[in-house]
This record gives sequence, structure tokens and C-alpha cells, in this order.
Amino acid sequence: MTIIKKRIKMPLLLSLVVASLLFSASACSNPAAVNTDADLTEYKEGQAAARDLAANTEKPIFDTKALAIFDEPWAMTALPTADNESPKLLVTQKTGELFVVDTATGSKTAVAGIPAVAYGGQGGLGDVILAPNFSTSKQIYFSYAEAGTGGDSGKFGAKVIKAALTGLDTETPSLQALMPIWEQAPKVRGQGHYSHRLLFSPDGQYLYISSGDRQQKAPAQDMSGNLGKIIRLHSDGSVPKDNPFTEDKHEIAKQFWSIGHRNVLGMVFDDAGRLWAHEMGPRGGDEFNLIKKGHNYGWPVVSNGRNYNGTDIPDHDTRPDFAAPHITWTPVISPSSMSIYASGRHNDFPAWQGHALISGLSSQALMVVRLDSNNGSEKAGERYRYDMGERMRSVLAVDGRVWLLEDGKNAKLLQLVRRQPLQ
Repeated sequence: MTIIKKRIKMPLLLSLVVASLLFSASACSNPAAVNTDADLTEYKEGQAAARDLAANTEKPIFDTKALAIFDEPWAMTALPTADNESPKLLVTQKTGELFVVDTATGSKTAVAGIPAVAYGGQGGLGDVILAPNFSTSKQIYFSYAEAGTGGDSGKFGAKVIKAALTGLDTETPSLQALMPIWEQAPKVRGQGHYSHRLLFSPDGQYLYISSGDRQQKAPAQDMSGNLGKIIRLHSDGSVPKDNPFTEDKHEIAKQFWSIGHRNVLGMVFDDAGRLWAHEMGPRGGDEFNLIKKGHNYGWPVVSNGRNYNGTDIPDHDTRPDFAAPHITWTPVISPSSMSIYASGRHNDFPAWQGHALISGLSSQALMVVRLDSNNGSEKAGERYRYDMGERMRSVLAVDGRVWLLEDGKNAKLLQLVRRQPLQ
């Protein structure tokens, strides 16, 4: 294994603030002044405040430890661990492979039984998550691009499958009892914007699926197809009765939780139970949205970006009837995945607690986004950004540790190793 070091300096503004606090505190003990016990207490409190400010606002720094190499990886999730064992990850490759990866050794074991995927463009094997009852059922859910047949020949769409993952303690793990859960409709030509990100609600009752607009734009506002939507289902693929569009004349609309999306590649629930999602904009205007039941997020009618040919798209503030993003990025960051940082048996990055971690492709970065849940607030903002020097395909925070997947050929699986401050 190799160690790749990236050094992040303390921001100049922080250094000035800390120095100012220390100077102010020292001034209180100036021998020319009347020196009392109260002065000494104020001096000590000033020093403590400066130390606390540095601890709370200093940008954490880390090294990266390379664990394994992949070709076009797309997603990862962690298997349950016992005691203090190093976690094992499930990692997908777009070309149609699923691996069990031992993070202690970097060894990879292929999982048999993956169905044929339509590899090409942005298509192939996609997301993978565990069923909420995985410890007893051994079931996982995964998504992939499927080629159409018959009248859909030459067309493609995303599909979601549930399967039992057997033989984890052997050299030949495999998928058994594959069961289709959901698919994009209609299938269309082209191999972009599948989205097909998967997420279970915190109570394990509902499966959320992001369904991209397939670079077709108009379907995001069309209730007769499920492209450009976020889907909400039960774990068996059935439709919950309290979904927001159950009265729509189109049967398929009963699946929808929200509409008007372009290409959602990251979804998370925060500590307050709120659903957040990011999506890629066109030329500019990547979005970070708070997803609410029945809301319309405006694509392609509004966007804070422009069309690829340079023509204008009305901004969100021109149409207050659409839900506006909490953050937009121009230039784009090309957000590719998202994970919530929470301490557990480890707490490598306490400054990130409760924050969303976002991997970036064109930005070649890791973004740390603050989610404010105090007093009913619904604010969010980018707090830190780390230049990783490579396109980042996926990020995963588990039990207080963080892993990143690079994008493309010869992509590294990286563990972030917190660098301890100098004493």
C-alpha cells in the first residue's frame, strides 16, 4: 500500500483571528495595568477561547492511504462488522463487476451472479446498498443500465434488483434469488443521466431511487413517465399509499416523491431526518436541494446554469412556484455521490460531524457541506473543500472513518487518515 500525502494549510484569516484573541488575552495581564485575580481569570479565559476557536474552525488535514485499484468504479457501501474488525466494502464497477473488498488488506473478491449490464457512456453497473435487515436476510439492492429488446431495441433504461448475497465467508460469494424492483420508463436512446442512486429511509420502510432525465429534459415535467423524478417505494417495489401523486391520472405517477430533476447522483438523510440531494446542472448551476414531498424542482424550466450551446435558462428566482436549491455551484463541481459523517467507534474528523461529504468529478475535490438543523432551520453551505488532484467518483463515511473512490481506469480506493496536529 502507498501513502499519498496532501497538506492543507491553516487559512490566513483563522491565523489572524487566533493571534488577535491571544493578543487581547495577553493585554489583560499587562504589568502596566492593575493586575487582579479577575484579570488573571480573564487572561486564562481568553487563551481558552482562542484554543477552542482554533479547534472548532481549523480545517482538518489528512493523508490518503491507497488500498486497492479498480477500473471505472461507481459506488460502494460497507458490510456490517463485528468488534474491532476493519470493515469490508462492496464496490461496483460500471463494466459489470461487484467486489468484496477487505479494507485491512486491500484484497478483492468478485461476486458472481450480476446480470448483463448495458455498459457504455454513463451506463453500466451502478449503485449498491444493503437491505435494512441485511444481518438476517443477506439481501442487497443494486442498480444498472439495461438494454431494451423488441420495440425498445437500441434504447436503454435503469433497473433496480434485489438479491441475496451468499457465501460472504468463502472465496466464491454470489447473488441468488434476484428479484426486479423497479425500472425506468420509457427506455430511450442515449446512455446518459441514469442517476439510479439508491437510499433507504432511516426507519428502513421506504426505498428512494433517483431517476435521471436521460438527457431528454422534457420528461422531468412529464407525469406519464418516471424520468427526472425521485421515486419512493416499499422495499418490495410496491407503492406507498401516502405518496404525493396517488391521485394523478397517470398510474406511474404514484411512484413519484418529487419531480423536475436533471441528474441526481447523491441522496442522504441528515441527523434531523431531512432528505437532501445534489444534482448536476448544465453549464453551471449544480444544485444542492432539500427534497420535500410532492415538490417540483423546476428542471428544465429553470436552472441557475445555461444550456450547453450557451443559450439562457431562466433562473430559479424567476419562478418561485418551483423549489429553489439551497446551494448552487458555478463553475460546476460535478457532484457524484454523498455521505453523512457521523462518529462511531472512530471519530477521525470531529469537525465534520453531521456534515454532508460530497465527491466531485470535474472539481477533483471533496466538499464538506454544513447542514443546519437548529430551531427548524433549513440552511446549508459549503464549509470545506479539499483538492484531491483526481476525479472523485464516490465517498463513504462509516463509523467515523472515510473512504474515497477515484474515477476512471486504474482508480484508487483511498482511506482518509487524519494528520494529528503538532504538539
